[in-house]
Amino acid sequence: QVLPVESGGGLVQAGGSLRLSCAASGQSFSMHDMGWFRQAPGKERQFVASIRWSGVYSTYYADSVKGRFTISRDDAKNTVYLQMNSLKPEDTAVYYCVAKNRYSSSYDYWGQGTQVTVSS
Repeated sequence: QVLPVESGGGLVQAGGSLRLSCAASGQSFSMHDMGWFRQAPGKERQFVASIRWSGVYSTYYADSVKGRFTISRDDAKNTVYLQMNSLKPEDTAVYYCVAKNRYSSSYDYWGQGTQVTVSS
């Protein structure tokens, strides 16, 4: 079991960058796949990115962020990152860090979220 805690959100102008961090307390961080979801006001929660183990770590991205966002992890620090570049107003949302045991089919652990606001 892990407990994700996000940080790094804030207000940024369009075209700018932010890096979100997610520190996961608990045991066996390296046994967990990690990811990010986001939810904008009045919209459904949507997948952003994930980093999963399948012999090696592989990364996956929503089409809307591909080429602009990068997910990474540091297992020595029990932390996953989301580097967000070339931000757009439509990236404005609450961003949630998520975790699941690598053998689980769904993300079982969710952080409380961090607000990202991109001004035009």
